[in-house]
Amino acid sequence: MLKMLRAAAWVGAAAWVGLVVARGRFWDASADGLRASAHGGPAPDVHAIVPARNEADVVGRTLSSLLAQEYPGRFSITLVDDTSADGTGEVARATIAGTAARHAAGVVAAAPRPDGWTGKVWALAQGVATARAAGATPAYWWFSDADVEHDPETLARLVATATRDERALVSQMVELHCASPWENLLIPAFVFFFRMLYPFAWVDDDDRATAAAAGGCVLVSDAALRAIGGVERIAGELIDDCALAAAVKSEGGGLRLGLSTRSRSVRPYEGLDAIWAMVARTAYTQLRYSPLLLAGTVAGMVVLYYVPVAATFAGIRRGRADVALPGILGWLVMTAAYAPTVRLYRLRPASALTLPLAAALYTLMTVDSARRHHRREGGAWKGRTFTPPG
Repeated sequence: MLKMLRAAAWVGAAAWVGLVVARGRFWDASADGLRASAHGGPAPDVHAIVPARNEADVVGRTLSSLLAQEYPGRFSITLVDDTSADGTGEVARATIAGTAARHAAGVVAAAPRPDGWTGKVWALAQGVATARAAGATPAYWWFSDADVEHDPETLARLVATATRDERALVSQMVELHCASPWENLLIPAFVFFFRMLYPFAWVDDDDRATAAAAGGCVLVSDAALRAIGGVERIAGELIDDCALAAAVKSEGGGLRLGLSTRSRSVRPYEGLDAIWAMVARTAYTQLRYSPLLLAGTVAGMVVLYYVPVAATFAGIRRGRADVALPGILGWLVMTAAYAPTVRLYRLRPASALTLPLAAALYTLMTVDSARRHHRREGGAWKGRTFTPPG
């Protein structure tokens, strides 16, 4: 048994070294890399679409941040009230009415969702269609989640990056709410795993197929949106942000994805259940609903995150340095890779040692995501369930 553990520990340690060296600097948690806003000269028209479902407690704050954008060009906002039951639309209208008219804004109610559409994508499509019907011809669309609060220069920086770097889509992974013990354990790990799955340097590389975006903040050119056939292209996608980025890149559009502390989600995750639901909603979708990929993922998580810890303690307990050494090496490399993300979220350095525990929980969430899918309970979010056919 110890021989097998030792061999697995060396595999895990080698894998971590390889990942750190060769997987697109996924561990780099540098944030706020958008270009500074350009002053002077014409600024392209932008129209923001905000899909909102049961966001009454935060939408006043987040919508106010959009209305306060210091953008020199024409900027309009359409918030789509996606059949909210908590008065989201009324709060949004009151916020607009009570704000100095820096930018044009309006609220529309989403029509009933057709079969085959996910809720958020349908709301985005409704917003774009409504804006176009009213005569809007923006150069860029800004898709912003209703729980995200932005710095006043966010839009100007997004546009500056898109225009000066010739990017068809620019997205920022906003700073997620991270205050409670469960958030401290799981939210930085979520960001780390996302960057590990989609190394941002590879997303930005036009010669690589890797494509991703973070749905809380996406700026996409109207030309790119038309080239892919509109939002309809991703109608049934649960992971809509990455699907949008993949569609844009497939048509030759350049991407830019980064981390942000200037834009932040203001909605807390109320305990483990809320984070579990967020992950279980799409984890099996990420694996293309494949039992083989699920099994491979679980095996990979065990080798990368469990084996180094098990080998470390087993080797120390049995006085076997040959077992403990590869375990310690793997755990140290893992911890060093995770440390920049821990610093990004202003946690104590020792928090980086908890990544194996977070990984164990995310593995269970992924297995549960598969269970939900096979029970036709996949895609559950805010009282609505969507499971793709088949």
